[in-house]
Formats: sequence, structure tokens, C-alpha cells
Amino acid sequence: MKALLLWPIMPNSFWSYQETLDVAGLRATNPPLGLITVAAMLPTSWEVRFADRNVQFETDADWQWCDLVIISAMIIQKQDFCDLIQKGVALGKKVAVGGPYPTSVPEVALNAGAHYLILDEGECTIPLFLEALERGDETGVFRSIEKPDVTQTPIPRFDLLNLDAYLAITVQFSRGCPFQCEFCDIINLYGRKPRTKTPEQMLAEFEVLYRMGWRRYVFVVDDNFIGNKRNAKVFLRALIPWMQQHDYPFILLTEASLNLAEDDELLDLMVQAGFTMVFMGIETPDVDSLTVAHKEQNTRHSLMESCHKITRAGLQIMSGFILGFDGEKPGAGRRIQEFVEETGISKAHLNLLQALPNTAMWQRLKQEGRLQDFISAGSQTSLMNFVPTRPLEEIVTEFIETFWNLYEPLPYLKRTFHHIQLMTGKRPWRKPRLTHHELRLFLTICWRQGVVRSTRFRFWWQLAIIALTKPQLLYDYIVTLGAGEHFFTFRHEVKNQLETQLQALRTARSHEADLASPSATTVYANVN
Repeated sequence: MKALLLWPIMPNSFWSYQETLDVAGLRATNPPLGLITVAAMLPTSWEVRFADRNVQFETDADWQWCDLVIISAMIIQKQDFCDLIQKGVALGKKVAVGGPYPTSVPEVALNAGAHYLILDEGECTIPLFLEALERGDETGVFRSIEKPDVTQTPIPRFDLLNLDAYLAITVQFSRGCPFQCEFCDIINLYGRKPRTKTPEQMLAEFEVLYRMGWRRYVFVVDDNFIGNKRNAKVFLRALIPWMQQHDYPFILLTEASLNLAEDDELLDLMVQAGFTMVFMGIETPDVDSLTVAHKEQNTRHSLMESCHKITRAGLQIMSGFILGFDGEKPGAGRRIQEFVEETGISKAHLNLLQALPNTAMWQRLKQEGRLQDFISAGSQTSLMNFVPTRPLEEIVTEFIETFWNLYEPLPYLKRTFHHIQLMTGKRPWRKPRLTHHELRLFLTICWRQGVVRSTRFRFWWQLAIIALTKPQLLYDYIVTLGAGEHFFTFRHEVKNQLETQLQALRTARSHEADLASPSATTVYANVN
């Protein structure tokens, strides 16, 4: 079998860092870990070609060569995902799909013409798919309610990647999360009982990346790295000596719940293992909204004190915030902005609340008749896909203003400096390993933020202070300012697209109001 593995285009979003990548001469933020893991599960007798369409498009020769096309996707990639299915079918190729998006909404892939749907977790369903091929089945939908033992998951096919194209390489330690936030689909996809790989597995993956010459960010993409704290500590205790022996070759980042602040030992182990940044779903400083969303783990202690504790330990925080919870009071955006300024969190991922398919929130809103008839792409440029409890226009207007203010260049620089100053914990010393990508990014930042923009005096003053007082954090500081280049640009796209959608909504409502009048209806009919 000749299989062509495709990863669809990621539209511009908060996570794409497109402007930053362009400046640094990189092509994509992360590779598709799921797809290259699937590649490792295919029979060794198969020939495999791989194309991350965010890095380089597949060729016509690739399409002619293959017998089978395998496509994975997240919801934000839905347009290119459907286009690729239709292209494969039109060319007479068998098309198999999997990943979070078709697992959540399989009918989309079926309607696009996919022949095989390999859903849920591949360790369980890929064998079913391979058996179907052996039988000669022309189509099939393969599902499993069983959760696989990830200690049997093979090392991903990192060799398929053009490593120099990425900002970070991804690995996975665990799947699943013990919490039950109403809006989150992770427990639907992976369950509430976190399953973890062994330390030996993880170190084997790290060793492969090390031997391939990778020396930048490694993103441990667990949805909650500390979902199983005991196993996380076991892994970290094994990782620390490996990192020390290899002179800390990687800069580690991950995702974790805010209750990390409750465990001093775990915090210390993460820092000593080389973790420098953690993404946390803070969502909102409004406790009532957290309760509505069933995010009780964020209500046990002061959000502000928890963030300060994690930052002081030496971990830079990237955070998720949401507008649009049921019962939310006006001014939620302003309160989020104040919280972000106080904590110094530079990269605050602000989003409008969306109902993801099959989540508890989706089911509740469906029963209440508040669900709209579309599935949001999950980007900051999409309106909410349900009827909120306060006026939609009020929420969206507040969102636009807050997102714009968060990524005003001067406040962003001040916030980044404040966050770095809060980081007083002792990190392991890592010898800087600079490539032409870092040099390009640094020179562009110096020009744009230190010369062109009104941030110039603040930029040079802050840079000098960090270099003199916290040289070990200078790399983190520069990269965070580099990320700002994406946000400074992306906020214009967010504002323009949401305002356009709001105007279209107002126009539609105006037409509906006109049509409600008998005389207006007659006039409208005559015009058309």
C-alpha cells in the first residue's frame, strides 16, 4: 500500500503565530503529532509519504503515486479538510480520515465522501481499519469505546518532518483530564481518567529528537500534564538527570490546570526538568462564571495568588480566557484585562465562548433550544454559535475592545517585563543555542519595537534591565516580544471580521423586522 498522509492548512488564529513565523523564517508552529504517530502504527511493508500543508504542499506526483490518502484534522482546519477529501475522491483515491474533528462530527467527513473513518483513539481503531482493508472492504467506520494503553504507543515518525520548519516539536505524555469543565471536549475525546506513558517511553522520544539535532522548544501537548500528579512526578524525576546529562537541549512547555499552584514539589520538579512555560485555562476572574462552567478547581484558591506563585517559581504563564458564560455580568472583558495586567500574563488567549460538539454544554444548550445551526471553527474571528444570556452584540463589542487593548504594543511590552520581573525562582542554566531564526527575529524586534514604534524608549530600557539583572530569562523575554508581533497584527483581523459579522447580523435583523410588517412584506416581495 502506498499511503499519502496529509495535514490540512491551519487558518490564521491566535495559535498560528503567522507574523512571528514569517519574521523568523519558519513555516509552522507545531507538527501534527497525531498523524506522525499514526504513521508509526502502519504496517512496515507500506510506503508512506507525508505532507504538512502548512510547511509544503504535496505534489501532483504524490497524488498520482498513492493508493490511499489519510487525513487528520482539528475543527479549525475543516475547510481544507473537506476540500482534500473531495479532491481524493475526484482522483479516484481511497480516502481515510481521523483526528478530533471527524471523531466529534463524523457526518462532515461522510458527506464529503470519505471512505474510511478511523475515529476515537488510533491504537484501538487503526487495527480495525487494517483488518477491513485485508478483507477488501470498500468503506467503513471504525470506533471504540475502549481507551488504549498508551504505554504501547510507538515512537512518532519524527523522521518524516522537516524539523527546521517548526517553532516547536510536540510530544505527548498523557491523555485525559480528571476535571469536567462544561465547555471542554477533552473528556469526550479522551476520558476523565488520565493515562500516561512510562518515563522510559518519553526519554526514548527525547533521545530521538536529540540525535536528530533538535534544540528548540519541545511542547508536551497533554491537555493537562498534571492530570495524574503521581505519574507526572515519576516522569519528571527521570527527566531531570537526562536533561542535566544532555546540557538541557530543549526548552519545555506544556498545559496544566491551575491547581499546579497547590503542589510545591510538582512545581519545583517541573522547573528543574527544564519547563519554562505552561498554558493554563484561567477562563475568567468572575467566580460565578467559573461555577456555571463547572470549573470548580479554579475557585478553591485566589486566582491571582495562584498565578503569582507559579510565576515566582520560574514558569511563564500563557492563559486562556473566555467571554460569554451564562449569567455573565457586563464588564467581564475589562475585569479580564485588569487581571492580565496585574499578573503580567503576556499571551492571554481570549476567546468568545463556543459550544463544541457533544460536550455537556452542547447537550444542555440543545435541550434549551439555544444552539445555533452551525459549528464554530473555534477561532477568535467567529461569532458565538448559541444564544447567550446577555445580548450578543454587547458581548462581541466587549470582546473586540478587550482583545484590541490586550495587544496594544506598549501595554504588551510593559506586561511582559512585569511578568519576567515576577519570575524569581532559580531555573537551571541553559546555554543559549542561537540559529539564524532567532537572529532574524531579534533584529526585526529591535527595528520594529525599538525604532519604528512608539515603544522605542520602553523597549531599549527594558531590554537593558533584563540583560543585566536576569540574563537567564533574556531568551524567554525576546521570544515573547516576538510573539507580540503576531498579536499586534492579528488584532486587526479579529476586529475587522467580527465587526463585519455584527453588521451582517444587524442587517439581517433589520430585514426580518421589515418583513414582519404586512406593508413592508408587500414592498419586499415587489422589489424581489
